[in-house]
Amino acid sequence: MAFARRQTQSNQERFSLLLLDPGEIYFEDFSVFYYPIGLDLEEAYERRQRGHLKVCSNSILFDPQDTSYPILRFLFRDCRGVTRWTPPLMSKLGQEGDVLSIDSKQVIEMKEGNVIGPYTFKKVVAEFRFALNYVSSSDVLPQITQLYRASTLPTAEQNMMVQSIVRSRQARVTFNTGCLDSLYEKIVLETTGDRITPLVCNPGRIMLTNSRLYFQPFNNADPVPVHKVKLSDISRVIKRRYLLQHVGIEIYSSDGFHIYLVFGTEAERNMFYKELLAQPDISLEDTEQENLTLKWQNGVISNYDYLMYLNSMADRSFNDLTQYPVFPWVIADYASKQLDLSNPATFRDLSKPIGAMTESRLEQFKERYKEMPEPKFLYGSHYSTPGYVLFYLVRIAPEYMLCLQNGRFDQADRLFNHIGETWTNCLCGNADVKELIPEFYSLPSDFMFNTQNLDFGSRQDRTKVDDVLLPPWAKDGDDFIRKMREALECEYVSQHIHEWIDLIFGYQQRGEEAVKADNLFYYLTYEGAVDLASITDPNERASLEVQITEFGQTPKQLFTSPHPARKTVSTPQDIKTALRLSSHLSTELAHSPTITRHSMMTKSQAAATSEELTRDETDGSERDSSVSGWNRVEQLKCVRTEKLHRDVITGLKLSADCKSVFSVSQDCTLKVYSIEDQQQLRSINLSAMALSSLAVMPDDKTVVVGSWDNNVYVYSVEYGHTLCTSTAHDDAVSSLCWNNERLVTSSWDSTVKVWNFGMKSGSRRPAPPELLAELDHDTQVSCVDINPSTTLVVSGMTDGAMNIWDLENDNALLHQLPLHMDTVNCVKFSPDGQRLLSCSADNYMRVIDVNTATEIYAKDTKENLKCAAWNGDIILAGSESGGLFVWDLIRGSPLAVLNIHKGAVTSIVASPDGNVVITGGEDRTIAMWRS
Repeated sequence: MAFARRQTQSNQERFSLLLLDPGEIYFEDFSVFYYPIGLDLEEAYERRQRGHLKVCSNSILFDPQDTSYPILRFLFRDCRGVTRWTPPLMSKLGQEGDVLSIDSKQVIEMKEGNVIGPYTFKKVVAEFRFALNYVSSSDVLPQITQLYRASTLPTAEQNMMVQSIVRSRQARVTFNTGCLDSLYEKIVLETTGDRITPLVCNPGRIMLTNSRLYFQPFNNADPVPVHKVKLSDISRVIKRRYLLQHVGIEIYSSDGFHIYLVFGTEAERNMFYKELLAQPDISLEDTEQENLTLKWQNGVISNYDYLMYLNSMADRSFNDLTQYPVFPWVIADYASKQLDLSNPATFRDLSKPIGAMTESRLEQFKERYKEMPEPKFLYGSHYSTPGYVLFYLVRIAPEYMLCLQNGRFDQADRLFNHIGETWTNCLCGNADVKELIPEFYSLPSDFMFNTQNLDFGSRQDRTKVDDVLLPPWAKDGDDFIRKMREALECEYVSQHIHEWIDLIFGYQQRGEEAVKADNLFYYLTYEGAVDLASITDPNERASLEVQITEFGQTPKQLFTSPHPARKTVSTPQDIKTALRLSSHLSTELAHSPTITRHSMMTKSQAAATSEELTRDETDGSERDSSVSGWNRVEQLKCVRTEKLHRDVITGLKLSADCKSVFSVSQDCTLKVYSIEDQQQLRSINLSAMALSSLAVMPDDKTVVVGSWDNNVYVYSVEYGHTLCTSTAHDDAVSSLCWNNERLVTSSWDSTVKVWNFGMKSGSRRPAPPELLAELDHDTQVSCVDINPSTTLVVSGMTDGAMNIWDLENDNALLHQLPLHMDTVNCVKFSPDGQRLLSCSADNYMRVIDVNTATEIYAKDTKENLKCAAWNGDIILAGSESGGLFVWDLIRGSPLAVLNIHKGAVTSIVASPDGNVVITGGEDRTIAMWRS
């Protein structure tokens, strides 16, 4: 889908920059008459061909007006000279103007009859003569002579000389202000840069005004003289890495057009980015991409969409063949008549890179690795290169393959002929470790069919190369794509795709972990391996650029710890909907004149897509929050408020039957209030200092309270007195929690203590707390929580860090996570213990996957959130400004903001079904909410 179907080309469109060498610069053209060689002068005059002579950095091309004739290309390195030719006296040749003579040893013929096919290389020593129609030879020859002279130099020096010519010409070209759409536009910034499309780097002038962005190519190869983008239509702006340098920027427009620009330096790129985003007309989409990992985990978005997102985040772009999006092989069975997605043997081992799938081949790689000098690597080839992308897409992008391979298709036996054979070669080939591309998982399937009747030749068995042969389990191309997509979204792959993400985008991508995972590639494929800008030797720089371009680039590393696994899978209905939408979008974009069909949707298409997906979600299974009873929590209404305390509420708990609420305050008192009878049941002054936190035993008769006087109090509601008082810390008890006979306390003395605390055997009273462990911290501990299985403890600190401790393994510190920039106000395990929520004074709310310690959600709420309660998907958070936020993690946005408190909300407790919520605040008020 990344390449548009072949366009019907007009005469003017026959020439394109793809007919040049990758990276070659096209300067300008001149109207000429060509006098064919091999004829006498009179006959040559009679059979002259009108056309355009195009001057480029490595060659000169003649593009005849009559498309039945081929385009002629003369490489400067094949020329013996370019001069002004003087015709014999009385000859008709030259009557139209000065005649140029190109004395060449070879001519390359291309697109004869306007048919795409391998170029014809004719070894012929001859003078090719062209009469200039509207200019004299003195206007043309100096530049051609300069470029011809450059071609005689070593490659690096030639490139330097060409760049010098380019800069000189560009300095003389100003932006055509007549192309501005309005006389009232204010010019903000004008600079030069390159527009990047697959295999083409087209230089031009960039103009940013207060209402539009313009790109004016320096040449006339583009059918559009000036590209224009209204700033109000720009939906996304993404910084990109180009040739392992941070100099690119990709701009998406809501009307489907997008442009990829590259600047001379990172500083220039960043300046443009800053100025662009500063314009008042810019209104970018609130994509909320920071929570896509969480959405994917919960099955809200598909594996396909998540992989596309990761590719984009890792600087993979459909406009850059050196960094084309990479997708995994997931199916390993291409021989069976039926595809069995319930059989694990059907699938590839996603925990291993392609090069490590076959033990015997891996051993060969390892033997070579042992004997190799530094820097060592296992695989000399990469899993994603321009050649591999075009290997798959040659049938719909033949001109790109011809451009990349010097005018030739690959040998017939090495072309993409058979799905099964390609997979087998990836398993067994000595240098073939390529992965797939998105086209294998998204309709249409046209890239596998030779609809243009291209002549790819015949294989050794004399069979003609035509359409790609499909596996027996696929009825046709579309059926193949549907089953590949179904496999990508199936349960087995959903359970293991995070392992492949670790290899490609994650912690096993590089370094020691890559060595352990047999996932090490040549050092130049990695970001940061070399700083091209610092290399002064032109030959070395040119060599490195070629290697980076041709041999693949590893995606930017996105994760440095194991990626969390997925919890749920997509339904067959989800897959059918996704394929239907992608097919519809592809049809819409097939008429685009650009190479890509992955452009952004228009606003109307996006709305239609959103509506259709919403219908499918409604028809399918309910969301997780509804299962747990929190589906109506956004409808909370405050039913009663009470001022039970004389100071800030610091802790709240509900009784098991949700009929009573327990509260503590800085006024030193513990209160028990009957929600049902609407009256206070108990008021106990426990300490001479503020109370900070509390926990209630399952029988609702025993309460554990933490105090600023360093003590923990155990109070019996049934007997009406304090059962015991324990000096817990050397400073105030900042927080405590209790679960399954484990009491955990934290303090500003920089410790967390774990206590054994439960009912005495045969007694109705608990035994005094028994210290089991003391966990030391570097700074004051502000909050603490214990997971449902009482195996892990999390502590939040005043410096913004969080620690996760393993109680089952000698109280080991599992993870130290510097996630926040200010005091962590609240930490909470999800009810299933798989996730961890934190809220901080830095205004950030974050969610951590407990198993991998990977951050899967981060949101700048613009509010200091003081407290929270959640069910894993829905968060109730109290803010410093007094708002009660009802936050949907899956949507990544607030469902509601409720206000009743005058001052910060300092404590929240909710019933398991979410129907009863109690909040306490700085205003000394306790509010009761019901949904």
